Amino acid sequence: MADSAPLRILHCFRSPVGGIFRHVRDLVEEHRAAGHEVGILCDSSTGGAHEDRLFDSIRPHLSLGLTRIPMRRAIAPSDFVAIYKSYRHIKSLQPDILHGHGAKGGAIARLIGSALRVNKYRVARLYSPHGGSLHFSRSSLSGQAVLRLERFQEHFGDALVFVCDYERRTYEAKVGKPRKVSQVIYNGIKDAEFETIGADHGAPHFLYIGMLRDLKGPDVFIDAFARTERAVGHPLSALMVGDGPDRDRYEAMMAERGLGRRIQMKPAMPARDAFAMAKIVVVPS
Repeated sequence: MADSAPLRILHCFRSPVGGIFRHVRDLVEEHRAAGHEVGILCDSSTGGAHEDRLFDSIRPHLSLGLTRIPMRRAIAPSDFVAIYKSYRHIKSLQPDILHGHGAKGGAIARLIGSALRVNKYRVARLYSPHGGSLHFSRSSLSGQAVLRLERFQEHFGDALVFVCDYERRTYEAKVGKPRKVSQVIYNGIKDAEFETIGADHGAPHFLYIGMLRDLKGPDVFIDAFARTERAVGHPLSALMVGDGPDRDRYEAMMAERGLGRRIQMKPAMPARDAFAMAKIVVVPS
């Protein structure tokens, strides 16, 4: 790779939140360090102040720019507008590689990449599921439709990149064995992330950190906290850090159970800062 010409790489994904965003930020930094030109295309309606700070931290690496347009999580008529705007922008960038992350990002990268190739433009189309469609069940009609759509979209891609073997096995079980080239490339961890983080003596017992939506299990955390209090026979304390569409519902759930004073909630922040605020981290998802 070091002896080849620099590549123009565009990462496409919907939500700049959580694990996908962390994964893309790592890729951006590594690709730029290798001498490549990198850009991002993602949703403009998700994320908050914390995500804005994260974008600012990688903006110097984005020589192909940061472009944000509205993208809904569910399939909707507005997707046609998003795809058209994305097509015009991507065509102007003339990328060598389109890497789609998650279901919406994967659709944009593969469909637009295929449209460019019809017009005799050479571009590689990569896809990393990162969960996305793989959260659906084959036992439901909606799940069957989404998973069949995933299978159909394989015709428009060149390769699948899985971040762990569990993701690969889930894809094979729900969608099928990939018909195109596939590879497991594990997420990396930086040396600084192995440094010990200490918590204050009076810190809360438990920490939940992650997106506040049922898929990640905040409701399970709240229920487990209440059961643990009953099991040990005395009050405990906890902290929930994150943002998401169901935040108000979880606050109401805690109020109903009388847990509002013992479980605090804080907006999304750097993970290491949150880890220092509690004694035990409860990992979601």
